[in-house]
Amino acid sequence: MKIASFNDYRVGVVDGDSIYDITNTLPEFLAEIPRQRINWLINHWGDMKDVIARYRQGSKAQPLANVQLLPANPAPQHVFAAPANYQKHIGELGDRVVTPGGRSARQQGFFLKAPGSLVGASGTLQLPKGSSRRFDHESELAVIISKEARNIPRDRAMDYVFGYSCLIDATMRIEKGVAEEERSMRKSFETFTPLGPWIVTADEVEFPENLSNRLWVNDELRQSANTSEMIVGIEELIELVSSVITLQPGDVIATGTPEGVGPFVPGDEVRIEIQQVGSMSLSVVETDARAPRAY
Repeated sequence: MKIASFNDYRVGVVDGDSIYDITNTLPEFLAEIPRQRINWLINHWGDMKDVIARYRQGSKAQPLANVQLLPANPAPQHVFAAPANYQKHIGELGDRVVTPGGRSARQQGFFLKAPGSLVGASGTLQLPKGSSRRFDHESELAVIISKEARNIPRDRAMDYVFGYSCLIDATMRIEKGVAEEERSMRKSFETFTPLGPWIVTADEVEFPENLSNRLWVNDELRQSANTSEMIVGIEELIELVSSVITLQPGDVIATGTPEGVGPFVPGDEVRIEIQQVGSMSLSVVETDARAPRAY
């Protein structure tokens, strides 16, 4: 099943080129906190799954092209990310690299991206107005957590996966000796984490560690790999993160990017496609106004 957040944080099931609005099957109190609808649904999936499966009976289809797709989960409590998790990506950035000595996510652990950096498939990637810095794309499979997870060994980790989504980890690169900001900040500008176009539930992706992962800029294929090439797999990532902090329903784990990372600029179009999960394209623009602290 494909679960999407759209328009005013309504919830829908995507079926082909249509979306069925299932918002009215959720509790009324969520109208006061609409960004939390996806989190609530994930947390109560055991009770709601059969109800949602009857989406054709109680809701009217509308063309998917007519709605605004928001982040697949608009309000996860955490967005975790794995650095240096594909061998061929390690070192490809030369002196811009911030992961020392060829270390991978297994040694480095994880970092955080601000949930406020999320944007949906109908949004745009917005770069700071007038910036001369380099901004790069990173194509990643996102794992969406199904329930609270603390100290979960890898042999039980997949029981805590609700589903999968596409994620672009946009990044402002450091300038050695000039500008070397913290990684989490450079990756947390608003719109720097496109997540979508929806969540595909785990039962529809039998082998998540054998999926093609591709990204284009202006129809030029920049990144092309397979999730089988990850150094730290999904099970180990869940083990790693849950050994430090309790994962919550709806939390997002970005599993790392393969080789081919490169720059994009205003006017570009960035498209990500992950096998069995989906694809989305976002235009790159500048923000309307220059920030008081410009980059």
